[in-house]
This record gives sequence, structure tokens and C-alpha cells, in this order.
Amino acid sequence: MKKELIAQRDPKSPISEVFRTLRTNIQFMNSGKKLRIIQVASTFPGEGKSYVSSNLAVTFAQAGKRVIIIDADMRKGRLYSIFGASPRPGLSNYLSGMDADENGNLDISRYIQRTEVDNLLLIAAGNIPPNPSELLVSEQMRNLLEELKEVCDIVIIDGTPCALVADSVILSRIVDTTVIVTACKETKKDNLDKIVKNIKQVGGNIAGIVLNKVPISAKKYNENYYYGSTSMSSMPKSKARMKESTKNAELLKRRTTRSVAQNLGQNIAKPVITNTQIETKKDAGDLPKPNFGQNTNSENNSASVETANDILKKVNSYLEQEKKNLN
Repeated sequence: MKKELIAQRDPKSPISEVFRTLRTNIQFMNSGKKLRIIQVASTFPGEGKSYVSSNLAVTFAQAGKRVIIIDADMRKGRLYSIFGASPRPGLSNYLSGMDADENGNLDISRYIQRTEVDNLLLIAAGNIPPNPSELLVSEQMRNLLEELKEVCDIVIIDGTPCALVADSVILSRIVDTTVIVTACKETKKDNLDKIVKNIKQVGGNIAGIVLNKVPISAKKYNENYYYGSTSMSSMPKSKARMKESTKNAELLKRRTTRSVAQNLGQNIAKPVITNTQIETKKDAGDLPKPNFGQNTNSENNSASVETANDILKKVNSYLEQEKKNLN
């Protein structure tokens, strides 16, 4: 596999998460129609069509789906190099019917290759034919897609640049939806509008546009993606403020509790020691043994305790309100 198959090589990277987001958006888009066949096309070569289709197929396979990816660019197909597979036999060989038996039947399993990704199979482009567009509109292509829908969950077709050839526009009629890949600051809006218009004119359905090659630093990716870090530098500002406010609230609680305890200690009356309770054995070296009598200021003590309880209630009420504000 090449490094561009990042969803398989580094599934925890921010870019892999972007492809999983794309997969989720496609799944929830027109969920009632149960999209099964997805075509990935582009306006011009070099916009990242094969890069997006291959990584999208990997993310579907990682989600437990049985996936088959087809290289429908029979002129310059390169999926075989991305997955490290054989370039032939492939789609062109199957659609030409040259390997059919006496009854005209074809064994589709001969053209399907396994990949290193679990649940993901590949049909390469095959030999370069003289008439790719005619092969794609043949009845054999429709039969192929119907057969594949019976044995797998998702079929992803890596199409062609629509501005150069009409292959992807033709396929858009028989697939469930089409995703158009564009390059940031490379694809012109007029060309993109023209492709969208052509696909809609033939009755094709467009799921959306993928903007590829967006310049962004790795530092920004890490700051936005690795949100699970406990360090203050990687935490969002709102979470940092929440942690600081909670810390201040706990500190205030401890200080208030200590202050109340000190006040209580000052208000409690000292024990009363009567003269008759002191034994005079100084000659023997014994210290006097005080007898703690009953506190005569019980009413003052009760008032002090009630005051302390009121203060604690106010502190707890304040802390509860701070927690609600933080949430």
C-alpha cells in the first residue's frame, strides 16, 4: 500500500477522522433510499479523486461493511497501485466479455481481488480498451452492479475527470449518488458548475462536493482533534476556565470552613475549675488534676453553632450556583 491510504495506515490521525465524517454524512444523507452504489468523480485530473475514493472505502470497511471498490477509469486507473494489487484482469476485461464461456456467462470472482484491508475487495481497471465509454453504458455494466449489490453492502466506483471525458457523467445515471472531488484554489467554479449541471441533466444524483487540498498546519489539526488531553495547553479555553473556577470554589470552601472553626473555638467558654477540686500534692511532684465542669454559656454556644451553620449553608449554596453556571 502507498502512504496515501492513510485511513488504513494511521486510523487515529485527524485526516482519517475527516474521512469517517464523510462516511457518516453519506450514510445519513437520503437514508430512506439506502445508498449502495457511490461514485467518486472529479473535474480535472490531480484533484484527489482516487485518494478520496480509496480512503472512503477503507472507512466503510472499518465500520464492518462489506465493500467492493471498482476502478472505472479504464484509461489511467491507479487503484491497483494504491492497494498493491494486480492491474489486470479488471473491469475492462469483464465488460468486454472476451473470457465468457460457450453460454456467454462470466465468472465475476475471477476479476475480484482481495486487499490487505478486511472486508474490502477490489476490481482493477484492467487493460486499456479502445471504447471505455461504450463499455460503461453496456448492459453488462448494469448486470455487474446488480450482482455486486447482492454480495456486498457498499460499492464505491472511482470514476474519471468529468471535464475531460464523459464516463462519470454516464455512470451517474446508474449509480445511487455521485460525490465530486475538487481541489482548493485549483478547481474553477465555472467548471464545477458545468459538471454539476451535466450530471443533473442526465438524471444523476449528487451527494455533495469534497473540497480537497485545503492548506492547514499540523499544529492546528492536533489542537482541534486531540481533545482528550488533560494538559491545560491542549484544553479548550472554556474547559480551562471551568477547571480554574472549580479549583477556586474548592479553595474558598476550605478557607471558609477553617474560619468558621476558628470562630467556634473562640466563642466556646473555657472549662471552670473549682478550688476544691485541686488536690494539693505539690510536695509529691504531682500536677493538679482539673475537673471540667458543665459549660455555663450554653446559650451563647448554641447561637454560635447556628451562625456557623448559616454560613456553611450560604457557602454550599454559592458553590452549587457556581457549578450550575459552569455547566
